[in-house]
Amino acid sequence: MSKYLLLIVEAEEAYASAGEAVLNEVMEAHNAFATEVDGLGASLLGGEALQPTPTATYLRKTRTDDVHRVDNPSPELKEVVGGYYLIEAPDDDVALEVAKRCPAGFGHVELRPIWSFG
Repeated sequence: MSKYLLLIVEAEEAYASAGEAVLNEVMEAHNAFATEVDGLGASLLGGEALQPTPTATYLRKTRTDDVHRVDNPSPELKEVVGGYYLIEAPDDDVALEVAKRCPAGFGHVELRPIWSFG
């Protein structure tokens, strides 16, 4: 089985202005998704929601003596990674079916196969 990362890329401001009812619907959709994955022939290995981008730290020149913080290097982005799921699926077709079910009402899902070294 291969591993895949489903990146949930959405507009943060949509969540900031969404009411409690919308946020509850989003959580219900994610809970439903988590229970559907096995039925699609894949396994859910993990997933998390990320805090908003203002809480992020951006670093340049990591692993050097000149490592330093920088302001958001992509402030013009309208949509950002807000969360992810890590799944395991027998092939790309099953992974695609799982990705099609992943909630991302304010953006899109990016499905990425994970390299297997070893």
